[in-house]
Amino acid sequence: MQEQLNERQQRIIPIAAHAAAGNLPDLESAIHRSLEGGLTINEIKEVLVQLYAYCGFPRSLNALEVLMKLVTARRQAGTVDQEGRAATPPPVEWDSLACGSENQTQLAGQPVAGALFDFAPAIDQFLKAHLFGDIFQRDILDWQTREVATLSALAVMSGVENQLRSHFTLSLNTGLTHARLQHFIHILEEACGSAAAGRAGQVLNTLYK
Repeated sequence: MQEQLNERQQRIIPIAAHAAAGNLPDLESAIHRSLEGGLTINEIKEVLVQLYAYCGFPRSLNALEVLMKLVTARRQAGTVDQEGRAATPPPVEWDSLACGSENQTQLAGQPVAGALFDFAPAIDQFLKAHLFGDIFQRDILDWQTREVATLSALAVMSGVENQLRSHFTLSLNTGLTHARLQHFIHILEEACGSAAAGRAGQVLNTLYK
């Protein structure tokens, strides 16, 4: 049998993709199916919070509102969903920039630098300290699952092929295999159609030329 993403990762794909696309009706359906399938409220929250770093606060906030209203409606109807565990607090001596730089280097396989970051050092600091530090240290989701969520969001956004390529590389560094990334594209096509899946497939193929 072909290697596949685990069940939680599969359920996260349509959630992240529809949230990034602003497709709220399909997002609500995807969240409903995921709650029924065993994802916790906090796992879904974590996906939607992380997405603000890739598709902006408006899409993230709108998606979180969909989750909040759905959980409330389900509770009023007598369905009690699993809250799930909270993130472990960072240690007292936590240094977001130092730890984020270390996390980013581990994910990328080497220190990340370049002309763009020399030109705009503030964005380099924000990426390292906040995204790869403050967000990636939260242990509700592992790094591999975070990358699946990120790929799902980027795949439905046009004009971000460079970032999509970078995150395919990061995903491989988390232990995802080419076969599992092909499975990701299959799930993405089922959830979002051929345009997003085709875009993702084309970018993934450039890593194997």
